[in-house]
Amino acid sequence: MTLTTSPITIENLYEDLRQRFGSLVSEPPELLASRAVVDRALADGRAYYGINTGFGALADKRIGNEDLSRLQTNLLLSHAVGVGEPLSRDISRLMVQLKLHTLALGYSGVSLPVFQQLRHYLERDLIPVIPSRGSLGASGDLAPLAHMALPLIGQGYFWDEAGEKPVAARELLDKYGIRPVTLQPKDGLALINGTQLMTACGAWILHRSLHLQKVADIAASMSLEALQGSIVPFDERIQQLRPHPGQKEVAENVRALLRESEILESHRHCGKVQDPYCLRCVPQVHGASRDALRYSREVLEIEINSVNDNPLVFDNGDILSGGNFHGQPLALALDHAAVALAELGSISERRIYLLLEGHDGLPRLLMQETGINSGFMIPQYTAASLVSENKILSHPASVDSIPTSLGQEDHVSMGSISAIKLLKVFEHVEIILAIELLTAAQALDFRKPLRPGRGVLAAHDYLRAAIPHLEEDRFMKDEIDRSISLLREPEMIKKVEKECRTMK
Repeated sequence: MTLTTSPITIENLYEDLRQRFGSLVSEPPELLASRAVVDRALADGRAYYGINTGFGALADKRIGNEDLSRLQTNLLLSHAVGVGEPLSRDISRLMVQLKLHTLALGYSGVSLPVFQQLRHYLERDLIPVIPSRGSLGASGDLAPLAHMALPLIGQGYFWDEAGEKPVAARELLDKYGIRPVTLQPKDGLALINGTQLMTACGAWILHRSLHLQKVADIAASMSLEALQGSIVPFDERIQQLRPHPGQKEVAENVRALLRESEILESHRHCGKVQDPYCLRCVPQVHGASRDALRYSREVLEIEINSVNDNPLVFDNGDILSGGNFHGQPLALALDHAAVALAELGSISERRIYLLLEGHDGLPRLLMQETGINSGFMIPQYTAASLVSENKILSHPASVDSIPTSLGQEDHVSMGSISAIKLLKVFEHVEIILAIELLTAAQALDFRKPLRPGRGVLAAHDYLRAAIPHLEEDRFMKDEIDRSISLLREPEMIKKVEKECRTMK
C-alpha cells in the first residue's frame, strides 16, 4: 500500500497520522520516482539549486561532484544554531511525523536511506531535541529542522525515554546498533526546507483548542448560573438574525447546559433587564473566537497536506525553485489564533471578577468570613496578570520582517515566533479558565439547594469530586493546579455531554 489520499485533519490529527503511517510502505514509489529525477539531473551537467550549488546568497557557487555529500552535511551543521528552551517531546515528535509525511508525497527528491532512517527513529520513539528559537519562518524552519535532522548523521540529541533530559544522539545510536547515514545530494535541503515547526505547534494547539472552546462554554454557563444571569440573550431567534456559525454554536451549547435548571427558573421573572457583557455577549465573543480558530484550522490543514520544500521535483524531470517554504499563510493564521484564544481568556477573567462582587446573595469574595480570609480575591489577580501578558503576546509577529542571507531572503514571515507565542497564550488561557471553573463552582455552592442545569451540574460535580468547597483560606495553588489538570482531561466534557447532549 502507499499513502492514502484522504487528508490529515486537525480534529482527527493523531488518528489520521496513525492511519497514514500504517498505510505507508517502507519504499514509497512516489519517493523513489522523485529520487530518480534528482539522480538523472546530477548527470546532465546543469546547475540545480541546493543540489550542486551553495545555498541562499551562495546559490551562484557551483559545487563539484566530489563535495556534494559534504555540502549536505555542512548544511545541517551550519544551520543547527537554534537556541532557547526546547520544544516539548510531543511537538518534536509531531514535527518528525509531518516531515516524513511531506517527504513521502514524492516532490522532495530525498534519498531512500534518509527517509527510512528518520522513520526508524520515529518507530523506536527516538525523538530529537529541537530548540524553539532561531527560525524566521521563511526559507522554512531552517534551524529547528536542522536540529531535528542532526541525529541522522550521528550529531545532536534525542530525548531520554522519560522526555525529561537530552541524551547525545551518538550514545543512543550506539546503544541500539544504528549507524548514521551518509547524506546524498538534495537530502539536507529536503530535510530543513519546510514549515514543520510552525505547522506542528499550530496543529498541536488547534487540536487542543477544540476541547478548550467547549470548556470555555462550560465555564461561562457555570458563571451564568452562579450569577443568576438571564438565558434570554441565548435565544435561538436572536442568533438567527446574526448567523455567524460560532455564535450559533455557543448559544446552542449554553441552552443545552442550562436545561432543567432550577436556578434559572427561580429568577426567570425577577425583572432584571440585562446582564453585563461578559455574560450577555458570550455567544458573540466565544463564537467569534471559534470562527477565528476555524479559519486557522483550515489554513493548518492545507499546510499539513502540502509540500513546502524547495526546489521541488516533478515526475516529468523538472526541478523547480519556488517559495512554498515561506510561512506567511501560517504566520497570519497563528497570529489570528493567538488573538482568538486571548479573547476567551479576557472575557473569562471578567466573569471571575463579577463572581467576587457579591451579586444576588453571593458573599463578597465567595467566603462568609472575609477580612480574616481573603477568599477568591487573589486568584483573580493571577487571571488578570495572564490576560495582560496575553495582550502583549497577541501582537502579530507576521507584520515584522528582517532581511537575511545578504538580502537574498529579504522578506521573512516570522511565523515561528507566531507559533511559539501561541503556545504560551494557550497555556495562559487554560489557567484562566481553570480559575473560572474553580471560582464558579464555589459560587454555585451558595445557590444550593437549587440545582443548576444538567450540564452545569455535571461539571460542578466533576470538579467537586476532586476539589472541595473552600470555607477558609488555604494554599490555593494546589486547587488551581488540580483544576488545570481536570480541565485538560476529556472526562469532564464526556460527563457533561452525557447529561445535556453532544456539545458543538
